[in-house]
Amino acid sequence: MTLTLSILAWALPLGGAIVPWAGARARGTAAATAAGGAGSLAAAIALAVRIVSGHPLKLLGGFIYVDSLSAFFVATVALVVTLAGLGSYAYLRAEEERGELSALQVRLYGTFFALFASLMLAALQTGNLGLLWVLVEASTLASAVLVALEARATSLEAAWKYIIISSFGVTIALVGTLFVYYSAILVHVSPDQRLTWPTLFAHASVLQAPSLRLAFLLVLVGYGTKVGLAPMHTWLPDAHSEAPSPASAMLSAALLNTGMYAIIRFQALTTPQLGRYANNVLLIFGFASLLVGALFMIGCGNFKRLFAYSSIEHMGIIAVALGFGGVLGFYGALLQTLTHAIGKSVLFLSGGEVVLRYRTRNASEVRGLLPLVPVTGLALLLGSLAILGSPPFGVFLSEFTIVRASFASQASWLGFFLLALLVIAFVAFSGTTVSMVFGTRPRGTASLSALPRRVGAVPLVAGLGLLLLLGLWIPGGLNELIMHAIKAMA
Repeated sequence: MTLTLSILAWALPLGGAIVPWAGARARGTAAATAAGGAGSLAAAIALAVRIVSGHPLKLLGGFIYVDSLSAFFVATVALVVTLAGLGSYAYLRAEEERGELSALQVRLYGTFFALFASLMLAALQTGNLGLLWVLVEASTLASAVLVALEARATSLEAAWKYIIISSFGVTIALVGTLFVYYSAILVHVSPDQRLTWPTLFAHASVLQAPSLRLAFLLVLVGYGTKVGLAPMHTWLPDAHSEAPSPASAMLSAALLNTGMYAIIRFQALTTPQLGRYANNVLLIFGFASLLVGALFMIGCGNFKRLFAYSSIEHMGIIAVALGFGGVLGFYGALLQTLTHAIGKSVLFLSGGEVVLRYRTRNASEVRGLLPLVPVTGLALLLGSLAILGSPPFGVFLSEFTIVRASFASQASWLGFFLLALLVIAFVAFSGTTVSMVFGTRPRGTASLSALPRRVGAVPLVAGLGLLLLLGLWIPGGLNELIMHAIKAMA
């Protein structure tokens, strides 16, 4: 049963790749995409329940491996796929009706959205480091098609930049993986087993420290490129701002988390031999990302780029939390992973409706959203407050936990530095989004474009409801899953 759930979690989204080629137009493609995501989410939740109450799933010598940490990330990514799938309805219908997307582009969207989702979910369920690398690289190629889908000069340039930089980064991660293999030279198992998480964790204390030290640094740079950690972040603002908004949500809230999952695994692998080496490196890259993200938000005129810089900042927060370590640090990192994924999905989907109505990504041309489009305006406002860590939303709880972790780790000055950067980000981000929601609309502005029925509100309301719930109460099952996942990280 556990294996069946594992397969369903990554296979169900593939339905969205089949339906478009069977003749379905935008409505059918969007329905298949959303249904695949919902089915994957249901399977992921059931899988997490079975893993927590039983034992990790380990088959084919570790090539299939799902423990509590894997299950947490699978459920998080499946949730994002569901929200983005629901958000695809308004996007596909509106763009098809306006003639902006051809039938071929609709098919390409459904196909590569499904492949992108499936590859990420599969990557989180393999215990083989080589297969993990292959799946992550394949997800780059699938998502690049989504970035370039609208075939504008800027989107094609962003897709090309994304492929080049991400592929170069993942190549560095491959070199790091080879050094991990070399560090296990004294482990007396078959060669293919030297690249599986279960075997490596079982023999972590005998891995060669010099090779392992270099391996972690290379892996952090390599997978950190996928995550968008500074200074490897340069592809991220372009790709996130040019992709269709549901795809941007997938990039920000699912792809980045998949890369972070790989980094967490390698961090756990180094601890028995290298102590806090990995933690210290993560603190350096984490604070660099926080600083870059916060500063580039200042005066950012493109609101989708603003959301992208916020993603860089939040990946930095997660890296910092992992660097602090301990139960508080790891708990805060996982909770931040989940809450950021939901919050950024809401922001990109609400921003996508703004793009569809105003036909611009320039924040200065968008004013008075709340009275004109109340649902979208309110979702953008609340999503902004949530992602900035305002109570009572879940991001506040996760960031508060991370700040507590800084003081518990006897690095209180880093905690104050973290708070200062969060304040800068709050002022810069909210200044733009509040003006969009409440600002006075300039005279002579063209009338707003009409959209299909308010199906686009469903993922916005659902996402905000989840963020509010997580700010007020952590369900017992989720808390148990996180605590079990921390054991895999320690």
